[in-house]
Amino acid sequence: MLDVREAFLAFFESKQHARVSSSPLVPDDATLLFTNAGMVPFKSIFTGDIPIPSNPRATSAQTCIRAGGKHNDLENVGHTARHHTFFEMLGNFSFGDYFKEEAISHAWEFVTEVMKLPVDKLWVTVHESDDEAEEIWKKHIAADRIMRLGDKDNFWQMGDTGPCGPCSEIFIDQGAEHFNGPEDYMGGDGDRFLEIWNLVFMQYERNAKGELKPLPKPSIDTGMGLERATAVLEGVTSNYDSTLFMPIIRKVEALIGKPYVYATGASYRVIADHIRTVTFLLAQGTNFSNEGRGYVLRRILRRAVRHGYLLGFTKPFMFEVADTVADVMGKQYPYIIEKLSVLKEQMMLEEERFFKTIASGIELFNEELQNTKEVFSGEVAFKLYDTFGFPLDLTEDMLREKNMSLDVEKFEALMGEQRARAKAAWKGSGDAHVEGDFKALLETFGLNAFIGYAYTKAPVKIQALLSENFERVDQLHASQKGWVLLEETPFYAESGGQCGDTGTLGNKASVLDTKKFHGLNLSHIETHSTLSVGETVDAIVDPSRNEIAKHHSATHLLHAALYEILGDHIAQAGSLVEHNRLRFDFSHPKAMSHEEIALVEERVNHHIFHALEGMTREMSIDDAKKSGAKAQFGEKYGDTVRVVNFGTASVEFCGGIHVDNTATIGTFVIVKESGVSAGVRRIEALCGNAAYNLFKQQRHLLDEVEASVKNRDVLAGIERLKEQVKTLKAEMAALASSAKEELTVAMMGNTAVVVAELTAGDIKERIDELKNQYDSVAVILFQVKDDKVLLAAGAKNTNVKAGDWIKAVAPILGGGGGGRPDFAQAGGKDAGKLSQAKDAALAYVSTELGQ
Repeated sequence: MLDVREAFLAFFESKQHARVSSSPLVPDDATLLFTNAGMVPFKSIFTGDIPIPSNPRATSAQTCIRAGGKHNDLENVGHTARHHTFFEMLGNFSFGDYFKEEAISHAWEFVTEVMKLPVDKLWVTVHESDDEAEEIWKKHIAADRIMRLGDKDNFWQMGDTGPCGPCSEIFIDQGAEHFNGPEDYMGGDGDRFLEIWNLVFMQYERNAKGELKPLPKPSIDTGMGLERATAVLEGVTSNYDSTLFMPIIRKVEALIGKPYVYATGASYRVIADHIRTVTFLLAQGTNFSNEGRGYVLRRILRRAVRHGYLLGFTKPFMFEVADTVADVMGKQYPYIIEKLSVLKEQMMLEEERFFKTIASGIELFNEELQNTKEVFSGEVAFKLYDTFGFPLDLTEDMLREKNMSLDVEKFEALMGEQRARAKAAWKGSGDAHVEGDFKALLETFGLNAFIGYAYTKAPVKIQALLSENFERVDQLHASQKGWVLLEETPFYAESGGQCGDTGTLGNKASVLDTKKFHGLNLSHIETHSTLSVGETVDAIVDPSRNEIAKHHSATHLLHAALYEILGDHIAQAGSLVEHNRLRFDFSHPKAMSHEEIALVEERVNHHIFHALEGMTREMSIDDAKKSGAKAQFGEKYGDTVRVVNFGTASVEFCGGIHVDNTATIGTFVIVKESGVSAGVRRIEALCGNAAYNLFKQQRHLLDEVEASVKNRDVLAGIERLKEQVKTLKAEMAALASSAKEELTVAMMGNTAVVVAELTAGDIKERIDELKNQYDSVAVILFQVKDDKVLLAAGAKNTNVKAGDWIKAVAPILGGGGGGRPDFAQAGGKDAGKLSQAKDAALAYVSTELGQ
């Protein structure tokens, strides 16, 4: 069977297209949650932010996710034949090079000669205004198989403004014998006529008024879903029946021991889709969390687990299915196999947490069931969905067994409110979106070289100045902020976890930060006097760079020590390097013990004290991998990479600034180890001057403690104070016991009743004493503390329910609370109504006891 992915890429390589690797699922684009289309990595070229590359043709198989924001297919997954949260988009792109003639010709050749799809099953659509495209198509397909459709179907645009244009789609007729519904006609919404390829003819620019202006260099952007193309080629009518999904479904089938039947197998399909999304996101460094992309990842995993629960799973299973994803896709994406053990552990931990949550949801369901006569609360059903992750159909199934119905209308209303809140809250990735004159800078000057590995001071020419909003200016005057492009720069631009350099431009400006924009190293500056384009200034890096280098080198030694002491499952999940601290996130299933932290700290200092020489080499990426250098997913590596090693202790890909010898780092100290998310831990540490400052603070603190405990041996002094506290506590307890308030007990029938204010002592303890003292008792005690009132009730062998009693009395005091029939407590804000509350409490208990 044809390998569609490889055949597509090879075909377009033969048409002089550059093969481009799939970009990360988390895009370098502040407006997007995930990479959701094949054109996303090329967006800056299409929008004109950066120049057209030397080869104006590209082809790619881009991994994509649509599970949040504007493009969200989540709710349809599993219930249709085509929707996926994760998919691969095959595409060919022309950046102002060829246009409609070649795009159509290439597409037709691939579909008919490479995929060998039957011509008599193919149809084509064009935009209703696109005479040109129709005439070109007539060279390849009969005129009666070309349809004209309107903007909804055949016009594409990136946003409300910007590049846009008509598009042409290729369809295949899957047969009336499979699909014969009312929408199964060409142009209808049925599945009989399946769109397999969309060719976008980017030929206009839409302005803010909605007007279309022809682009000087029209471009091509196409997209063919690998999953659809594979299903068509294999002769199946659902993507889930193809070889991309069936091995995963069979794995689920084997794990649960129940046969998969398509008509009732939506849960199998949800799991098969979602496991691909979870596996790829974890492998690429996204971690489970309660916000942003990590929250979407968590929601997708939990949605799959819920469907597993419907099938009968009661313990983690998704992590086992990940093995099959690696079998099916690991050859094309080897990083999945490399990270498999780590991501499986993260997945299993997250599943374990959620299965416990499911058990809590069942408890809530059963509680509400006791209060339900016929119709189950829509609010509780929504809480089960929103808080405990129960799908509506699971709740409905559980109610069906009890012959009960559900208030679906209330549930749907609450769901609608939640969707509206989510839509309003979505603001892209949360990063700053930057627009500016970058294309003109790149075309005029090209990329500026970084010379900071060798120099921290150099006379350099100012090539360009930009305002705070990245608009080119000739000068920046005194006390203005802006950006400078130096011909070559010693200032390191923020990347790889290392912060951007600061410093000065002679005595004319302070460098506040340095960042990269489309490959340009730009420094953010504040001027002291006028700066002009073309002048030469002394670029001087701030001495804090030395401390940054120490912390960066220390992260490499830390990574190596964690790998050595905790195991080879350790993988970097993020880092931050500044002049006064470092932060290192890594994959590990549980909190480190004190002994492990001490061993890691000791190992890093061992490497420091042995004065390992730091060496940097530039080599081919293949040679670097062979050398055993550790690379980080998502970092953009060219054909030549920089490898940093300290003896044989640490070898890593890195473009950052480092010390020449580990002895320069001084001392390394771990200040905190904590959890970031399931399966990801974080170490925060200090070295160099920051470590010295910490020791200085701790020495000062120790001096203060010695003075406070009046003993040079502070431990002995603390033990003496602890003994004193113990003695005082015993004396106070004895005093409190001897002065215990008398409580008035009234007998109502056979029940001892107490309604009283307790001015001191523990009210719960007094209630327990009374319950032990009497066979039948009902007691409510009040205690005023700082204008607030605490109240607690207890009951034993009586008709009085403590929880109901509290609910009746607490509102009088402006509060609320509740609890069990035998014990309940509450708080109130209005101590002035204590007397009224006591009267109400007495009246309530009298009524309940029939007095």
